Amino acid sequence: MIERYPVVVIGAGQAGLSVSYYLTQRRIKHVVLEQARIADAWRSKRWDSFCLVTPNWQCQLPGFPYQGDDPDGFMLKDEIVRYVEAFAASFGAPVREGVSVQKLSRAKDGYLLETSQGRIRAGQVVVAVGAYQRPMLPQGASEIPSHIQQVHSSEYKNPGALPAGEVLVGGSGQSGCQIAEDLHLAGRKVHLCLGDAPRSPRKYRGKDVVAWLDDLAYYDTPIDVHPDVDMVRHKTNHYLTGRDGGREIDLREFAREGMQLYGFLESIAGATLTFAPDVQARLDSADAVYNGIRALIDKHIADNGIEAPREPPYQPPWQPLTSPTSLDLDRAGITSIVWCLGFRPDFSFVDVPVFDGRGYPRYQRGVTESLGLYFIGLPWLYTWGSGRFGGVARDAQYLCDQIAVVFARRQHASSRA
Repeated sequence: MIERYPVVVIGAGQAGLSVSYYLTQRRIKHVVLEQARIADAWRSKRWDSFCLVTPNWQCQLPGFPYQGDDPDGFMLKDEIVRYVEAFAASFGAPVREGVSVQKLSRAKDGYLLETSQGRIRAGQVVVAVGAYQRPMLPQGASEIPSHIQQVHSSEYKNPGALPAGEVLVGGSGQSGCQIAEDLHLAGRKVHLCLGDAPRSPRKYRGKDVVAWLDDLAYYDTPIDVHPDVDMVRHKTNHYLTGRDGGREIDLREFAREGMQLYGFLESIAGATLTFAPDVQARLDSADAVYNGIRALIDKHIADNGIEAPREPPYQPPWQPLTSPTSLDLDRAGITSIVWCLGFRPDFSFVDVPVFDGRGYPRYQRGVTESLGLYFIGLPWLYTWGSGRFGGVARDAQYLCDQIAVVFARRQHASSRA
């Protein structure tokens, strides 16, 4: 027997649960299908010391803002999971864990979902699985000798889980920099390949930078003001950390303390890696963004006559004398590699023609051209805050408004029939 629901939500992370919250408020019957457990991405794809990089006060899931005693702190991984679980429990979210959706296709009056527990028909479907399904590895990684352990950032847990010896961290985005710091603080010799990620101040002129950007309404910036939508949606996030109360990550300081920096990874041939000679350029580029954010805040303070302490200009604590262009892993004593190159989305289970040539969904504020099919929880779905705890509620409410209109029309049509 095929089950039927007016709405099916796929994914029980903060995005899917936020949709469920508003559907529950509107008394629209629905089910949330989760292939693993609630908040599984936070639970299974983060390392042991992982914490938020935005302050706890920004956790503003609908009807369930952060209620702890450390609003300016940064929740650890397990605390994030408990927060999301408590949110689901607060309104009795109809979540079915351990149900994977293998195929989603169009059907008469809606959609057909083929799942690990049978078929489900749905009038409307919200895809809330995020964009981080397929770990990215560099071309040539398979050629690296097997005695060197390779893990993706989603598999990394802690320094002690890696074999003794030096460690190469591939990628300097948020995950790469934080994992490099985790290893560095544990006394491991780290080799770090730089990418194009910008860096951000942590606190500046008396407040956390996230608070300043919130004052500037940066997290409310809509995607349609950007001239290059595709670029901004796939742009690497700024690196900083919430560890130990929050601080900046300055790779120059790590290098001064003994971390070895390399430029962009160009090729892999067995145990030999080659790099572009661009360490200086990549550090300068990251610092330019850092200084740009500080200048933006300075202007905001001046324009609005805000009383705020002054801070001296940033002075780089280290400059590279050379930019290594090759590395022999064995000769350097490197026994493990943590690849931090991010993820590719995988929507291959969605058999509905709503994708561009790269397999990314086409939508306006999460609404696709296929009536009743929606996406949520993606970077810059509508604003900079779309992929964050502080902005997902707005996206969920908007989608539920669209869902309610389609639902009402279908009910009206059914009653007239």
